[in-house]
Amino acid sequence: MRFSLRQLEVFLATAHYQNISKAADSLAMSQSAASSALKELEQQFDVLLFDRVGKRLQLNEQGRLIRSRAEALLEQAKEVESALMQHQEAGVVKVGATLTIGNYLAVNILGDLLQVHADAQVELSVANTQSIVQQVLNYDIDLGMIEGEIQHSELDIIPWREDDLCVFCAPHHPLAKKTLLSDEDIKNSHWILRESGSGTRQAFDRAMHGILPELNIMLELQHTEAIKRAVGKNLGVGCLSRIALEDAFKRGDLVELPVPQRDFIRTLYFILHKKKHRSAGIERWLAFCQRAS
Repeated sequence: MRFSLRQLEVFLATAHYQNISKAADSLAMSQSAASSALKELEQQFDVLLFDRVGKRLQLNEQGRLIRSRAEALLEQAKEVESALMQHQEAGVVKVGATLTIGNYLAVNILGDLLQVHADAQVELSVANTQSIVQQVLNYDIDLGMIEGEIQHSELDIIPWREDDLCVFCAPHHPLAKKTLLSDEDIKNSHWILRESGSGTRQAFDRAMHGILPELNIMLELQHTEAIKRAVGKNLGVGCLSRIALEDAFKRGDLVELPVPQRDFIRTLYFILHKKKHRSAGIERWLAFCQRAS
């Protein structure tokens, strides 16, 4: 491009004030710098834009022809500048969370955020781990909060906090009074579990290493509340995050079954695309999540 936006600013300021000194002052420039910018603009295109009448610079016909176009171009440039500056502001943050995190953690974090920043804009969607990973990879969401363990060369995978799964049943289930659930009890139970592809199911399968093929999996459901209701109706034994069960345990609606020989500890993660710019909004959301952990 053979002209600069600064040259157009000088041209328009001079057209407004009809005086190079006043134009320079309005742009916080020296008079010599403003004069040079205007002179270079005219020389580059071998054109005169002003008639010199004493100390006054009056737009000529050629200057009048390009004035409106120059104003429109500078206005567009300001819009581009504003868009580029938005990375310094929070803006809308699109968060994808797996079911346990979305329903039991992210909603509370959002509430805390809005108490401090009433203008915060967060769009929260809930799906299983595989779906969240794909949405991050496709740039459909800004960041994911997942329960499953993954590896992907295009993703930053950041540990967030620990969680543990609990085996549980209804208060009137035959196993409800047991102080310890043996592997034989596990194999003889009817299981109601999350679907394959969920982080909870991945953690459960890992914990049941060695006996998984012998388990009697009666139902696979996509929602934690549906599993809790089914187990509460004494249809079988379930396994979900402690986060999702705490209230039901306190009320006595469900009973935790101790399984000390099995490791149900897992890590919750943030995932972000490595090429995704971390806006102020994303950084703020991450900070509130860390504060809540």
